[in-house]
Amino acid sequence: MESYKSCSFFGHRKIEDSEGLSKKIETVVEDLIVKENVTIFLFGSKSEFDSLCYKVVTYLKEKYSFIKRIAYTCRSESCTVINEGYEVKKIYSKFYNKEIPLLIVEEEYNHQNKYKSGKASYVERNQAMIDNSDFCIFYYNKNYIPPIKNSSKQLFIRQPKSGTELAYNYAKRKNKKILNLFDKP
Repeated sequence: MESYKSCSFFGHRKIEDSEGLSKKIETVVEDLIVKENVTIFLFGSKSEFDSLCYKVVTYLKEKYSFIKRIAYTCRSESCTVINEGYEVKKIYSKFYNKEIPLLIVEEEYNHQNKYKSGKASYVERNQAMIDNSDFCIFYYNKNYIPPIKNSSKQLFIRQPKSGTELAYNYAKRKNKKILNLFDKP
């Protein structure tokens, strides 16, 4: 019996050269499908990198209909994913003048701490994605420094940590197969 593998995506909110990066993602994802038997793709945040990966996987789904897209959402994102699906379905149904069954993803996964997590719930969501992945595709610049968030409620200005860096280090500790497309020519 063949075992199926999964892959998750993590990257900085902003990306450069999305056209060139899109081609890299397509090549890497298609290789994972064909050579490594990866059939499940896990998506989390709404960073530019995640959105680009989602577009590429959705495009490849036309060729490889058996692949599955799964959304891992934080508490605050769950209703957004559902709402977006309804809105897109309404738009397509109105355009075609008939009911169009449209799925944005094939499944939404409710990880263990989804409704218990606090402000940094994305960290626990990312860890759940990594735990359930055989491969992790990153767009991680080791020299990236997140913008400082200045709030009138804070007494001290604090440099926030990069969510992508936290996920990358966690994937390394978990000995996951990491593909960093930031470094890949």
